[in-house]
Amino acid sequence: MAQLDLRKKLSVLADAAKYDASCASSGTSKRDSSDGKGIGSTEGMGICHAYTPDGRCVSLLKILLTNFCIYDCAYCINRASSNVERARFSVQEVVDLTLNFYRRNYIEGLFLSSGIIRSGDYTMEQLVLVAKTLRETHGFRGYIHLKLIPEADPKLVEEAGLYADRLSANIELPRDEALQRLAPQKDVRVIKKAMGQVRLGVEAAKPEKRDRIKPPKFAPAGQSTQLIVGADGAPDTEIIDRSASLYGGYGLRRVYYSAFSPIPDASSSLPLQKPPLMREHRLYQADWLMRFYGFSPPEIGEATVGGMLDLAIDPKLAWALNRREQFPVDVNTASREMLLRVPGLGVKSVDRMISVRRYRTLRLEDIARLCRGIDKVRPFITALDWTPGGLTDAADLRARIAPDPKPMQMSLF
Repeated sequence: MAQLDLRKKLSVLADAAKYDASCASSGTSKRDSSDGKGIGSTEGMGICHAYTPDGRCVSLLKILLTNFCIYDCAYCINRASSNVERARFSVQEVVDLTLNFYRRNYIEGLFLSSGIIRSGDYTMEQLVLVAKTLRETHGFRGYIHLKLIPEADPKLVEEAGLYADRLSANIELPRDEALQRLAPQKDVRVIKKAMGQVRLGVEAAKPEKRDRIKPPKFAPAGQSTQLIVGADGAPDTEIIDRSASLYGGYGLRRVYYSAFSPIPDASSSLPLQKPPLMREHRLYQADWLMRFYGFSPPEIGEATVGGMLDLAIDPKLAWALNRREQFPVDVNTASREMLLRVPGLGVKSVDRMISVRRYRTLRLEDIARLCRGIDKVRPFITALDWTPGGLTDAADLRARIAPDPKPMQMSLF
């Protein structure tokens, strides 16, 4: 009967955790138990839950310690006034689940969050105790991501960083006034203070060359956060600006975007419908442009309409169509920065082109081999045997390279 109870808890608390998107496991230090010491690994293959930057599939047990919560955030399915089934794991149950799932090769790590029970300090103590027990009692070397309770004592945040690979405190909403209105028990200043503490901890843990004794590791995979999209009316440009300030101010590894999903018995202050998932996708693309392609938020905002990203085309193509005077660029002489702004060329493609052009002059067929598709690229480049002529400035260029999709029935699977 106890096993059935545990399965029921797992069903409830795994489902409750699905709304938190900030659970990737990239960027941590590599650990394994091949030396005979400890259990687990941050490497290997398993059930797909997240991907690392090099493409490895990483499986995570993603659960809440409990979905009981004393807070009443209007946008949260687990808020105090919500009529949902409640459950709570003990610390030992989470430890046992993690170890048993790992031994069966179901997972490679743990993502643990929680509703607020009793107080922020008590809840954070329980989360830290799970990680501490896994590390110190069982020698677990797999990945651990802990969700911070910003209101908790700074000493608990410091302790969490010693056992977890990654920490995250969700900023929740793009607008501070919306957070105050929809989540009155939360304070954006407290959240930012916790994020600042994590940044200082991560920076302090970086060893200097002259250090004989390395400082203890602190959240080696850094920190992340999540923004809910479509709950407070903020346009995409405002969301992008907020993300840029978070990256710059707190050294975040990732900002995750989660499209608002209407919940049962929702407050009248929330939208009745969720935003299109394509909006979430476009925000991720814009985020990528800032992090890896050298775009600034104002540049991305140039091609928006009313502050909203174009849902029909990706933001880099939208920018290029809006800045046609900068094209075409010569793939044999253009700088890396300019090549990264060519629609259809990714970071790896550009780096390969720069490497190859040291030894030979690039032709259009070379570009086609080095990128995934040439149709989007062709109007924006010149090569030894190619010039787009008037194609770059053609009035129907957008329609040629991004035709309107035909209506189709979406599949549920």
